[in-house]
Amino acid sequence: MSNSHYRWVIVAAGGLLGCVAIGGMFSLPVFLQPIARDTGWSVTGISSAMTIGFLAMAFTSMIWGTLSDRLGPLPVVLTGSVVLAVSLGLASLATSLVIFQFIFGLLVGGATAAIFAPMMACVTGWFDTHRSLAVSLVSAGMGMAPMTMSPLAAWLVSNHDWRTSMQIVALVVAAIMIPVSLLVRRAPALESVAAAPSNASAEPDMTLAQALRSPQFIILLLTNFFCCATHSGPIIHTVSYAISCGIPMIAAVTIYSVEGLAGMGGRIAFGLLGDRFGAKRVLVFGLLAQAFGALGYVFVRDLAAFYAIAALFGFIYAGTMPLYAVLVRENFPLRMMGTVIGGTAMAGSLGMATGPLAGGLIYDTFASYAWLYIGSWIMGIGAFLIILTFRPMPVARAAAPVPA
Repeated sequence: MSNSHYRWVIVAAGGLLGCVAIGGMFSLPVFLQPIARDTGWSVTGISSAMTIGFLAMAFTSMIWGTLSDRLGPLPVVLTGSVVLAVSLGLASLATSLVIFQFIFGLLVGGATAAIFAPMMACVTGWFDTHRSLAVSLVSAGMGMAPMTMSPLAAWLVSNHDWRTSMQIVALVVAAIMIPVSLLVRRAPALESVAAAPSNASAEPDMTLAQALRSPQFIILLLTNFFCCATHSGPIIHTVSYAISCGIPMIAAVTIYSVEGLAGMGGRIAFGLLGDRFGAKRVLVFGLLAQAFGALGYVFVRDLAAFYAIAALFGFIYAGTMPLYAVLVRENFPLRMMGTVIGGTAMAGSLGMATGPLAGGLIYDTFASYAWLYIGSWIMGIGAFLIILTFRPMPVARAAAPVPA
């Protein structure tokens, strides 16, 4: 397997599928105002479709992951690609807010979840060496969505009405994702286990129920929840915070661009560091640094300082995220990767859902965002302390691959 060139095709496919899927879902913020102007629906009502989408992603991640374990990743990501394209097309035809929320929230969100956990699980199975780098590259592809699909959606809606624009996005999703999903293959290690079960002796000996009850799984769930809760609020509210500090909106929005570009570098750097020093060690460092990166926002007021903290924070939080999949692969049997990674993705999505609400409540209560970032620091320290308790499974430690 380590000599296979096709494993890099899997990485490229995973990055492209994730980029287009997340880009399709995150086209909604771009379409928000045009939809409101055309339909008269409230901005809150339309944007709540995104919240529903996050929850749909959370509660379908393990389902898609389990299906990918049983059926293989190809039918799962192919189904998700078809459903995503059809759902975007149907959402463009919605005649009422409730129908739009149902289609865009539940169906688009659920279909997007069909890509992340199955592809992360698939990639970890293809790699014995350079595993951290591989999953980081897939994550980097997903992180390209705001820099590719979002500008496309903005260009479309500036030249067409929102319904036509969303239909074109649906066609782009179908034209890219369906063919690319056909490139996805089950990891050779799983094929060999299926052909000769005796080859599975190198895997940790546990049932799925034992895995889901294990301290390692619970610790990863809690860590990912607190980790995502740490950066969710700052991601969502930093532009508003910058505006409240007197920075013009046009300049404030560019803080996101700085954060996103830094995050691309962070994913690659943390992947290389994970291969060199071990995923857990790098994750522990990253979580501690993330906590203080969030706290740094409390002390900034001018645009240059915002850029500096955004670059640091984006580099760190984006870099930590792919390492969870590596830890899962090192500690759980390959045959249940989809389910376990789906579980951690569920916890992360729930953590992401806390930021928008918590930040709004804090600002409304204190007329200041300071406590949002202090709260994020506390959540970040919590994630750091939780991951310190993680211990590799004894059997998995013996079977873990030697880094290249």
